[in-house]
Amino acid sequence: MTGEVVTRFAPSPTGFLHIGGARTALFNWLYAKHTGGKMLLRIEDTDRERSSQAAVEAILDGLHWLGLEWDGEPFSQFARVERHREVALDLLKRGKAYYCYASQEELADMREKARAEGRPPRYDGRWRDRDPSEAPEGVSPVIRIKAPQEGETLVRDMVQGDVRFPNKDLDDFIILRSDGTPTYMHAVVVDDHDMGVTHIIRGDDHLTNAARQTVIFQAMEWDVPNMAHIPLIHGPDGAKLSKRHGALGVEAYRAMGYLPEALRNYLARLGWSHGDDEIMSTEDMISWFDITDVNKGAARFDFAKLEAINGHYIRAADDAYLIERIVSLLPELDGTEKIRAKLDDKHRAQLLAAMPGLKERAKTLTELIDSAAYLFAERPLDFDEKAANILTDEARAVLGKILPQMEAVTEWNADAIDAVVRAFAEAEGLKLGKVAQPLRAALTGRSTSPGVFDVLAVLGREESLSRIRDCAP
Repeated sequence: MTGEVVTRFAPSPTGFLHIGGARTALFNWLYAKHTGGKMLLRIEDTDRERSSQAAVEAILDGLHWLGLEWDGEPFSQFARVERHREVALDLLKRGKAYYCYASQEELADMREKARAEGRPPRYDGRWRDRDPSEAPEGVSPVIRIKAPQEGETLVRDMVQGDVRFPNKDLDDFIILRSDGTPTYMHAVVVDDHDMGVTHIIRGDDHLTNAARQTVIFQAMEWDVPNMAHIPLIHGPDGAKLSKRHGALGVEAYRAMGYLPEALRNYLARLGWSHGDDEIMSTEDMISWFDITDVNKGAARFDFAKLEAINGHYIRAADDAYLIERIVSLLPELDGTEKIRAKLDDKHRAQLLAAMPGLKERAKTLTELIDSAAYLFAERPLDFDEKAANILTDEARAVLGKILPQMEAVTEWNADAIDAVVRAFAEAEGLKLGKVAQPLRAALTGRSTSPGVFDVLAVLGREESLSRIRDCAP
């Protein structure tokens, strides 16, 4: 198979874009970019009861947020039902498929017999060579593929290597239901062929499907796309990823304050790596990524590592960019109404000025927002427990003593305030912390914050002095 590489991401719109799906989309996108090809998007919405437009929107939003743009318009699998039916009837004409009139009772008996004999339940092929004239009245038939009965079906996989499936295990599976709708197995093959997909990159839970789909490709005498079945993501304990591990939708990671570029970087390294490189620009990822380098074993999701990578991206980010991200995130977070109400030009300027100090400590945007809360706090401040414990009578007396000296500062900047506070501490025979900690508590209501002199500079002269006066005896 030569020519342009075409990958596809094909989610079912039955829920949000979960983290495993996001990584599959990323690997498809990276491989397409790496080879100068295209990534298509197909919404597998044939399950009408479970599919919803809200889920489609959530998937598109998640991909947009992650920066994974696809080529062309999204395909709807459901919209192509007539084409799927046409191919099933073509297989019938070619003698590669047949009508099956087995009733539900017969199928249940087949399953029961197989179970009693310790065999996996398989359709026994009873209508494979019978004439449809023998069909019972009033039964709407299904169409089954005539799967090869001997030998094996080979899946040449770019990650798993050659995987062989004995044909006796594949049975004559249904491709068109009795109501004329295609099965997932059949629709996928027709769509991949018609869309010109050259590389199918998906989770290794689809590996058995790959054998069945290969049977349909071969029956239609179509090229079988290259396959790459990537290992699933497990939790830190090695168990299948669940919600407690982080099997959440991409929108949950956004709401937790992760940057899209950090999540993209982290997901790229789940099951694939390039030497010891932890931090990779998008350009690096595209240049280095090859699907054949993906590990066969399951990758383990590690929140601590994701946080560390996110912290790196926050520290390296442009301050104005971080403010944009914070502003877009605020409406999604509970308890941020006051911040949103007060985010005028003055407070934006303060936030921008505070950002270098804030981002040094934060691992997520939500931590950034939390540590910037002092900028939006209204007097008199609410003190957290640790700050309240710092503000003893003795500490308040220190604030009362230093207040006149701070009121005398003419140039209100971090260096000038630093000099005054240090000189005061020395004159009083106090360690710097004995002055800085009460100041921090009085100014922010917290026991931790960016550098206290930066806090004073960012809050400005009047607000800083007013907050200190509130706490002085």
